[in-house]
Amino acid sequence: MPTPSMEDYIEQIYLLIENKGYARVSDIAESLSVHPSSVTKMVQKLDKDDYLVYEKYRGLVLTSKGNKIGKRLVYRHELLEQFLRVIGVKEENIYEDVEGIEHHLSWDSIDRIGDLVQYFEENNSRISDLKIIQEKNDA
Repeated sequence: MPTPSMEDYIEQIYLLIENKGYARVSDIAESLSVHPSSVTKMVQKLDKDDYLVYEKYRGLVLTSKGNKIGKRLVYRHELLEQFLRVIGVKEENIYEDVEGIEHHLSWDSIDRIGDLVQYFEENNSRISDLKIIQEKNDA
């Protein structure tokens, strides 16, 4: 099982490949705000653990294992953002909040949050009812 740090790298690599078609060490470093040397060390570890294949000076590709986990990590991140929006968290807080909680929830919790988001989105009156409660509590 990847560590939270490994998850951040896998997620970012997956997103870069999805958006650009490739992921270079410099792109990963920029998107994670870390030094390229840190990326190289982590990429080597991810290669050793079979999440990706890294060839020095040539680039990297996710293995099927890395791709599967990357896709799931992106889903988790997007679901948590969606959940926080549904429950009325201010937009400027969402990214930092997701970054703070995403590694600390079990996949069971993520699945239940998915159920809750679906419950709210299937009937907009539920979201309206929640907003009424929030307005009362904020008053």
